[in-house]
Amino acid sequence: QVQLVESGGGLVQAGGSLRLSCAASGRIFSISAMGWYRQAPGKQRELVASITSGGITNYADSVKGRFTISIVGDNAKRTEYLQMNSLKPEDTGVYYCYADALSLKYWGQGTQVTVSS
Repeated sequence: QVQLVESGGGLVQAGGSLRLSCAASGRIFSISAMGWYRQAPGKQRELVASITSGGITNYADSVKGRFTISIVGDNAKRTEYLQMNSLKPEDTGVYYCYADALSLKYWGQGTQVTVSS
């Protein structure tokens, strides 16, 4: 089992920045990748960014050059971050962190990000 706890969402004006955090606990050693999805009202959940345990990153085209995903820690404690710069109103949504571990996907509780124009 892997537990994920998110923090860092909020309200920000367009052009501003936010940093989301996702703290992992439990069987951290089994995690092969982590990342973030977001879901805007009335839309499907979409992948925003991901990072493998080896440090390979992947970003949605809509956030490339503005968002940065990173991981800090080890098998005892690991935290994932999503630094979001130059935010746009279309970045508004609920952001969910996830972790892939042993063919299972674990999810955080979600955190609201609202970007005002």
